Amino acid sequence: MPEGSTDQVVAFVRDLIVRGRLRPGDRLPGERELATQIGVSRPSVRAGLHALAAMGVVRSRHGSGTYIPDGPPALGSEPLSFLAALHGFTREEMYEARRILEVEAAALAAERATSEHLATLAEEVAGMFANRDNHQLFLLHDINFHRGVADAAKNPIVGTLVGMVSALYYERRRATAARASDSDLRDAAEAHRRIYQAIRARDAAGARRAMSEHLLQATRYQAQELDKLERAERLAPRRRRTAARAGQDT
Repeated sequence: MPEGSTDQVVAFVRDLIVRGRLRPGDRLPGERELATQIGVSRPSVRAGLHALAAMGVVRSRHGSGTYIPDGPPALGSEPLSFLAALHGFTREEMYEARRILEVEAAALAAERATSEHLATLAEEVAGMFANRDNHQLFLLHDINFHRGVADAAKNPIVGTLVGMVSALYYERRRATAARASDSDLRDAAEAHRRIYQAIRARDAAGARRAMSEHLLQATRYQAQELDKLERAERLAPRRRRTAARAGQDT
């Protein structure tokens, strides 16, 4: 699926919002109608909506459709991006902040999640298992799951903060997600399923523990992905020189 198609969907929805055609609480047109209006495939529409959900711009309601959130405005990652550029946030600091916010959010979600919240979390877990061969879609389901947990905690301050951190994490992780191994993605999907199961069982202590274990595991996996990316970048000039010499010899 061309990445440009996803960008077209994002740009189309953004334009509707800027022109006042979509306002908080409004329902977006269905996938088929959006695909016709934008001139892209329905899979591209789905990918674009997942990307918008990861940014906090839209929210899916189980069995109802996709809406512009009518709650507290979701803040993007721009303020954190500026701070990150100024102060050089590390990967470890990012995950530390996530543990501070999301471990307790998972416990609150176990106490407060509605049936709609649980259905959303189940869909995102299913999406992770179904997209282990598409790393970018897997990442979007991952981000949306964590946003869903924060929503289920029913604390708008926590939800907004998790949304900001998630948006920044998404932008950083996109560069390394392609380096994730299939076993790492399977482990990550299983970890999210354990979090969901604890929340569904109203097991606050279990949800807290499962989220903490998942984020510690994710820290290790992303470090491995970054190492792979850096090695590939170091080897790239050598491979280009080898290819150039091979071309001269033929």
